[in-house]
Amino acid sequence: MNVMDLAHPAEEVAPKLLGAILTHETPEGTVSITITETEAYSGSADPASHAYRGRTPRNAVMFGPAGHLYVYRSHGLHWCANIVTGPDGIATAVLIRAGRVIEGEDLAHERRGGKVESPRLARGPGNFCQALGITAEHNGTDLLTGASVALSEGEPVPAALIRVGPRVGVSKAHDWQHRFYLADDPTVSAYRLSPRAKPSAGA
Repeated sequence: MNVMDLAHPAEEVAPKLLGAILTHETPEGTVSITITETEAYSGSADPASHAYRGRTPRNAVMFGPAGHLYVYRSHGLHWCANIVTGPDGIATAVLIRAGRVIEGEDLAHERRGGKVESPRLARGPGNFCQALGITAEHNGTDLLTGASVALSEGEPVPAALIRVGPRVGVSKAHDWQHRFYLADDPTVSAYRLSPRAKPSAGA
């Protein structure tokens, strides 16, 4: 599957997005980040998905078309960026959990503040959005049509470098193997089990 062909289930797209690049051009400068960690969320079939209970004004972007950015605020603190996948009307998306800044590192440092080590600039979904300059105003952005926020192909990632595991910090369907990340990459976030997690059936 071509990384730019996003009209497939999230769990198929998520590993293909490893190595892809998200770029945001702003008046302050351009930041580009290579994706190193993703999580798949499968809509109405997935208790951890925002779309599990159906369409709402908040999650409407998730229902398509694929290739758009779904941005939400987590715990009232951090913005999180998801790439919508699947066919129109099926609410699936891939959360971008971490990445490596490959362009605009000085600007990413400025946005993150303090003396953040380079591998930590975009480690974790909130930090990823902060480094890239993503906020609610980018919700619904088409990443494939030359907007200021764009997705592009990077260097192919060998399958041997891709690891699979449970999603981080979710309390429902926490044991689903829908997290994908690059092995031994210092930009990848640490696994954390939600204290509210309970065993679940599923993928």
